[in-house]
Amino acid sequence: MGVIVPLVEPEELSALIRRALREDLGPGDLTTDWLIPPEARGRAVIVTRKTGIACGLNVAGLVFSSVDPGTILAASVAEGERVAEGQELARVEGSLAAILKGERVALNFVQRLSGIATRTAKLVVLLGGTKARLIDTRKTTPGLRALEKYAVRVGGGANHRFGLFDGVLIKDNHIKAAGGITRAVALLRARVPHTVKIEVEVENLAELGEALAAGADVVMLDNMSVAEMARAVRLVGGRIPLEASGGIDDQNIAAVAATGVDLISVGALTHTIQPLDVSLEVL
Repeated sequence: MGVIVPLVEPEELSALIRRALREDLGPGDLTTDWLIPPEARGRAVIVTRKTGIACGLNVAGLVFSSVDPGTILAASVAEGERVAEGQELARVEGSLAAILKGERVALNFVQRLSGIATRTAKLVVLLGGTKARLIDTRKTTPGLRALEKYAVRVGGGANHRFGLFDGVLIKDNHIKAAGGITRAVALLRARVPHTVKIEVEVENLAELGEALAAGADVVMLDNMSVAEMARAVRLVGGRIPLEASGGIDDQNIAAVAATGVDLISVGALTHTIQPLDVSLEVL
């Protein structure tokens, strides 16, 4: 697959890694500092104990080099590659103390990002033969959104808006606060640039009809039944994109996609994840 770049500035990523290392190391690693001579060199291998999609090895490399610039990680697989149980993911070489000090933080990034990519890839497969695209949400770990959304893309999914600043989505509380869908859309249409699309969340077909009449550019079908989604698709007739959201999982995602919706957003891609089990072994 092609190169997928994390949506995070290098200095922000460096700061994130420094915070993670500071959280784990504090003023120093009592075990390693008292056990391993500073001049000792070493090699280690990172392996997976489960089948999945590799992701985050680039971040792990930055962790080790942040501990010691001379400690280098060489990936054995590509980002987004499917890996088998027991397969080698990367090799690390350099300061033995740096390898031991960076081990847990590096593995934490790899296991979580690989878990997200693996989960995403599984759901993408279930969408095969439909036009629906799998997208994420803002239900991410605070401070890790850019990396978690990167992992979704590595797994074959796509990103919804990154934050509140790069997309308009009128949700139920906005509708209540504004006094209705029609008024909310009208207020925003008068204020946002013509380049910004307005998405409206609806919970039933009556609200969908109001959103269409108000001129919504995209509509999110929130927690609708599969049958109701199918009726919504027929009602819209392809005039605007429809996004399905709420309660979608492995068991029903294929049925949701079969209704003809354009987008399916799944918060569990990032908020309920089984990390890929990975380990580091000193050679």
